[in-house]
Amino acid sequence: MNRRLLTILILAFVIAGACAFLVAKLVGSRIQGNKPASTTHVVAAAADIKLGTILTKDNLTTVEIAGVLPKGFLTKPEDAIGRGVISDLYAGEPILDNRLAAVGSGGGLAAAIPQGMRACAIRVDEVVGVSGFVTPGMRVDILVSGTPPGQQDVSQGSQSRTLLQNIQVLSAGTDIQKDAEGKAKPVQVVNVLVSPEQAETLTLATNQGSVRIQLVLRNPLDTKTDPVQGTAMSAIFGDKIAAPAKPHTVAPKAVKKPEAEPPIEIINGSTRSVEKFGSPEAKP
Repeated sequence: MNRRLLTILILAFVIAGACAFLVAKLVGSRIQGNKPASTTHVVAAAADIKLGTILTKDNLTTVEIAGVLPKGFLTKPEDAIGRGVISDLYAGEPILDNRLAAVGSGGGLAAAIPQGMRACAIRVDEVVGVSGFVTPGMRVDILVSGTPPGQQDVSQGSQSRTLLQNIQVLSAGTDIQKDAEGKAKPVQVVNVLVSPEQAETLTLATNQGSVRIQLVLRNPLDTKTDPVQGTAMSAIFGDKIAAPAKPHTVAPKAVKKPEAEPPIEIINGSTRSVEKFGSPEAKP
């Protein structure tokens, strides 16, 4: 057989074998990819669950999750029953361990308070509370406005100050109070998460009748706190307040004294004499 022809046949067999190997590997990987991945049953919320709810069997269901489970998923309902919810859960949402209070801590708002922190209630106006401006988990700055007690310079008027910055909203709802006639009226209440020192400052500010509390929404990723200088009402309308005009006084006109009449020379024959006559105004 021709040596050249033999070489060509050998190369053709090698190339055909390599192509067959690549095709077999590609087909095999696709067949493996079509196999269903292993799934795991995890505990999920059967319906929407509000913050502070103590979980029971009726609150829970199970859902299947494919692949490797991230850390924190609960696979047994017994691990969730009897524990309080520290943030709102939604129907079908898998329940993570860090979304529940510690075992034995109960439910309600107190279970959502970390150690060393306090929940302080603030009454806000209807616009802030009803419009959904503040919801649990948001970050706000707390401003106070009013006339400082014992202010000597009354020209400054009302002032506004940033009392606290980057404060987490723990809950937002309605508290029922009675008006002057004894009828129940809704009052918007927002609970914020503060330190004990911040709780003292906030409580002192909210107990002043002339002070108004305002919440200002901030980006949750913006955790920087900067010193903010307060603003007075006089600074809004101008740096200086015009002083009251002084009363205009008219100076009395000076009375011009009458000029004396010039002397008159009288000639009587060879006799000459000088006479002086006074002005008519000087005469009595």
